[in-house]
Amino acid sequence: MMKNLFLSLLLVSVLFMNSFLEVQGGKWKGEGTTQNLESIVIGRCYDYIRIVNPAVGEKNCSEIWEAFKNAFINKDPCSILPKDYELFINLSLHTIPPNKSLFWENNHLLVNSFADRGRRYMSLADTLFGFFGDFLNWCGQANSIELDYESCPTTEECENNAVESFWRMASITYAQHSSGVIHVLLNGSAVGGAYPEPGFFADYEIPNLQKDKISQIAIWVVDDVEGPDIDSCGTHTVEKLENRLKTLGYDVTCTDNYKSVMLLLCVDYPDDSKCTLSSF
Repeated sequence: MMKNLFLSLLLVSVLFMNSFLEVQGGKWKGEGTTQNLESIVIGRCYDYIRIVNPAVGEKNCSEIWEAFKNAFINKDPCSILPKDYELFINLSLHTIPPNKSLFWENNHLLVNSFADRGRRYMSLADTLFGFFGDFLNWCGQANSIELDYESCPTTEECENNAVESFWRMASITYAQHSSGVIHVLLNGSAVGGAYPEPGFFADYEIPNLQKDKISQIAIWVVDDVEGPDIDSCGTHTVEKLENRLKTLGYDVTCTDNYKSVMLLLCVDYPDDSKCTLSSF
């Protein structure tokens, strides 16, 4: 009888610990909120308006942080919608210069390097609202004003999570305010193709481009230096993208292995056959 009592108590203890871990945030598969999130994003805000792009003028970085936090704090982490970030977007919004927008898929680090923090192009991560959240992770907890530093839901667990909804709203806003010549940098070595569907560009950015403000869409398909040539202009998923944009009435150009991007890639692979002078 004592053995049965012990097993019963052990089972109750295990169930209690599982419930406790879930309440503490241990139930999700994704990494938890980035440590020191508030300090990081407020610091980024001041870095942006003082050094990166002072042309945006004065912004209240503490107010922007509060609007950002209130979009997801004290809420079910799987019930955050893009519209919850509307106030944050309104407070951080600024002009995107014509001919400077750079959209992308499957080459985040390359785009950041090529855009050069807005000096060459202004990708989403080079806007204040994108700069705010780039490479960070965050989520809250239902019925709590605390951030969850233990774990956050992945998109596979629930689409309406804090980070996914943030980037959807940011992507929609970025597309709506882009103008002139639009540039799109795609990875020709990406498994599954350079133009993924579903994807942020396909689902949130193309539908929100303002056709009357756009003169041309220039697509650059660039292979990884040591990667395979899976996709190119006029073939596979890139052809599908070109046809979609042309059907929408856009003037579309497409270039394989755009020289300026290849030169940047070759900095890390100077001895590769693709990086010899004769290749350019």
